[in-house]
Amino acid sequence: MKVQVCIGSACHQRGSYDILMRLRELVVENGLEKDVSVGSAFCLNNCADGISVAVDDDIITGIGKGNVDQLFEQVIKARL
Repeated sequence: MKVQVCIGSACHQRGSYDILMRLRELVVENGLEKDVSVGSAFCLNNCADGISVAVDDDIITGIGKGNVDQLFEQVIKARL
């Protein structure tokens, strides 16, 4: 599975780097390094909707520190 966190200007200002790092931590904590790759994308074209994360071909918007763990559990782990 390929996960990409937007690091475009709007998402970067909202803290997308922290989201990227947290998702990488969660992958390692759950031993999913062989199943999930977490990287960045320059822009996912949803600038007004909060931090965007692409999980394979699906884009999820409005991600922040308060719901990144929920995204991991309910979307990423659920698809494995």
